[in-house]
Amino acid sequence: MSEQPQGRLTTRTVAMPADTNPAGDIFGGWVLSQMDMAAGICAGERAQCRVVTVALDSMSFIRPVKIGDILGVYTEVESVGRTSMNIHVEAWVRRGRIGHREKVTEAIFKFVAIDSEGKPTPIPELEE
Repeated sequence: MSEQPQGRLTTRTVAMPADTNPAGDIFGGWVLSQMDMAAGICAGERAQCRVVTVALDSMSFIRPVKIGDILGVYTEVESVGRTSMNIHVEAWVRRGRIGHREKVTEAIFKFVAIDSEGKPTPIPELEE
């Protein structure tokens, strides 16, 4: 059985020619940016306030992203502390818009919830 994405689909976008390196592959930084945006959406929903990215663990690119690939970013809350949380993020592509899904990379992003003054603030407990 093939591997399936973990978490929920948070964002989806098409890789465009402007996002490529000279070899025609999509820049890794573009993929990282898409992952950070999706992780921020997930973290903000959980914290119910402003959040900032403070760290991410190592990333290894498993496969390249090509022009025209649909990049889907899947997220899930891995752990929650008093003011910070870890978000597991996976990036998958669909080749040729309708092809099979392939994982291209994954990482854990750490976020801190902050108040209007930019200071860490407690993350509320989950409501049942």
